[in-house]
Amino acid sequence: MSDPARLPLTRPGAHVERLTLSRFRCHGSVRLESGHPTVVLVGPNGAGKTNLLEALSFLAPGRGLRNAALGDVGQWTPARPPVPGDPLVWAVSARVRIGGADEVSIGTGLEASGRPGAREKRVVQIDGQPAAGHAALGALFPVLWLTPEMDPLFRDAAQERRRFLDRFVAALDPGHTGRASAYARAQRERLRLLRSPQRPPGAWLDALEDVMARHGVALVAARRDLLDRLGAAVSLSCGPFPGVRLDMDSDVDRWLASGPALAAEDRLRDALAASRETDAQRDITTAGPHRDDLLAWHGTTGAPAHHSSTGEQKAMLVALLLAQSRVLSASRGVSPLLLLDDVAAHLDGLRRDALFEALRALGSQVWVSGTDRELFGGVGPDALFLRLENGAIL
Repeated sequence: MSDPARLPLTRPGAHVERLTLSRFRCHGSVRLESGHPTVVLVGPNGAGKTNLLEALSFLAPGRGLRNAALGDVGQWTPARPPVPGDPLVWAVSARVRIGGADEVSIGTGLEASGRPGAREKRVVQIDGQPAAGHAALGALFPVLWLTPEMDPLFRDAAQERRRFLDRFVAALDPGHTGRASAYARAQRERLRLLRSPQRPPGAWLDALEDVMARHGVALVAARRDLLDRLGAAVSLSCGPFPGVRLDMDSDVDRWLASGPALAAEDRLRDALAASRETDAQRDITTAGPHRDDLLAWHGTTGAPAHHSSTGEQKAMLVALLLAQSRVLSASRGVSPLLLLDDVAAHLDGLRRDALFEALRALGSQVWVSGTDRELFGGVGPDALFLRLENGAIL
């Protein structure tokens, strides 16, 4: 395995040359030429900056940087208020240059079902052809983001850290999202059957637990692979950003460390079968990778991340983002598209300048937002500055 810390930083990146929005949040209709290496969105709170970044995050698999329900993203007006069970359609399309040469056209959005209460369906087109689900986007290029909502990550519940880790894993391994979805579906169905007054035949539960065991062990193996790759890139300080030491609290990970994957699958199947009565009584699934936790320590002080100051925790998040960008550049041969929401306001001048210098070295296209243009003096002369007010780009 290549050492990301020893590889050249600059790799061809994914650049959004043109972005078009239709009825997305506060943006009714937007067509934006945006081929600059850095795009800076400036404007007061509520101007629509984060909404624009969220639209870009839908160029990746999943539910965007807000983890929003698809039906909550469409624009509504007093003349057309939202109706429960009848989500408003929306669309995002982009022309993206990948690796300095190839261009690809992407379109995604919420399809109109025509039936109130029908299941939401996100559609994706790549170069004008329907794609088999939004997971296909992950194979094109990686997308990473950092938002103020992630600032308390190290103090939040373990679920938020798992989501953070899995987003990093999916950027490296696009198939991770599908395995996570298959695991979650089997987990929900197993719990539904356990709650049923008429307990189904054991063979049904056996089949669901087999799905959970196979996909669950694969999920943990992919998480461990990412942490191993990320460790070399993030363990040392990067300028004023601290090093970070990472690990994972996971039964399955410990089983994998002491034996083959098939043995870990067997142990997870046995644990799920043994916990059926307990899970039925408590209405939870007590064994599996959905209970794992990401652990982090400050690389210099050795203190657990959640004991570090607010400023140091923010700096650690930035260090993780930069390290993951280097890992992706080394592993996939293309730098990720980076979306940074209001990041400059929470860093001192030294760290702001260091961040912008590190971003230029990555070769990524960066979209960054903030309320004060003066915070972005270090982004470089080739940045595109856009001012937003009331959902309009001036």
